[in-house]
Amino acid sequence: MGYACLAIGLAHVLLGNLSVPGAGSAGPTIDSLGRFFGAVFAGYGLAWLWAARQERVPAPAVRALAGVFLLGAIGRLLSLAVAGWPHWFQVALTVLELALAPLLFWLADADADTDTDTDTDTEEKAAAAR
Repeated sequence: MGYACLAIGLAHVLLGNLSVPGAGSAGPTIDSLGRFFGAVFAGYGLAWLWAARQERVPAPAVRALAGVFLLGAIGRLLSLAVAGWPHWFQVALTVLELALAPLLFWLADADADTDTDTDTDTEEKAAAAR
C-alpha cells in the first residue's frame, strides 16, 4: 500500500495532468492542484510505510490511514453524484478503495486483538513464574 501510494503520488508530482487517464489538458490551475495533491499522496504512502515498519504495527495508525482512504472513496462518490461518470479507470479505483478500506479496518482490529492476546499471555506467564 505504502509503495503504491508513494509511486502514484510521485507520478502526479512529476507528470501533472498526464498522470490522470482521460484528463487531457486542464490548465495551469488544475495542474498545480494535481501536483500538490500528488505530493500529499506521496506523504500518505510514506505514512503507510512508517506504520508497516514498526515492530508492532500500530492499529490506531492503520485505522486512521484506512479512514483517509475511505474518505477519498467517498469524495469520488460525491464527484460521481455531482459531476457524472469519470474515466473508467477512476471508477475502478473507487471500487478498489471501497473494498480495501473495510479490509484495512478489519486487519487493524485483528492485529489489535493479537496484541491484546499477546499482552495477556505475557502477563499470565509472568504471574506463573512468581
